[in-house]
Amino acid sequence: MKNVLITGAAKRIGAACARRLHSAGCNVFLHYRSSARDAQQLCAELNQARPDSAKIMQADLLNMAELKALAEAAKLAWGGIDVLINNASSFYPTAMAEVTETQWDELVGSNLKAPFFLAQALAKTLADNNGCIVNIVDIHAERGLSGYPVYSIAKAGLAAMTKILAKELGPKVRVNGVAPGAIIWPDNDLSDAAKTEILQRVALKRSGEPDDIAKAVLFLVNDANYITGQILSVDGGRTLFC
Repeated sequence: MKNVLITGAAKRIGAACARRLHSAGCNVFLHYRSSARDAQQLCAELNQARPDSAKIMQADLLNMAELKALAEAAKLAWGGIDVLINNASSFYPTAMAEVTETQWDELVGSNLKAPFFLAQALAKTLADNNGCIVNIVDIHAERGLSGYPVYSIAKAGLAAMTKILAKELGPKVRVNGVAPGAIIWPDNDLSDAAKTEILQRVALKRSGEPDDIAKAVLFLVNDANYITGQILSVDGGRTLFC
């Protein structure tokens, strides 16, 4: 039985990963920042299915003291951590001419800095358990998303970090990434025309589901013992098109 820490686990892809890994027999430590009700409901749901198999903790990952406290609590929950899933992510547009230092710090902090320092804090327990890290990257790490320069830069850094940490933490710890494509539409509503235009550039001509990402994460956790330093695109073929 593996013990898993998932950041940003209350909703969307994080919650799908929690449910999928839990159904595979894992204990899941659910981190959230502001979605307390969703996190509590998810934790209760999982514990009802299997008692004492899920725990939650609130933390602002931009605060180093809270980040370290989260890592320590996760290590103590069931006697060590086998898997770290870096999913928490801020995502919003930033006009190049108007980017503020606060926006830079939030986007780079959540998407790149926090994953690095969580990996650092958990490196020993992961190594002791021959564990793994899965970073939720983005297909736009390779080709930046127009209008989202800081977010794209941060995800490009996370993609690079995935490969670097695979070297730094091997041979005991595997480090891989999953790069979602059109999985969940952004909270800021897109027009139907904009959604149609995006899907026309997806080979499968449809969006994916959060569980598509969760299944890829589960594969990398349970069935990829000779895979490290790789980023698996789950995008319906979006990256086949320019």
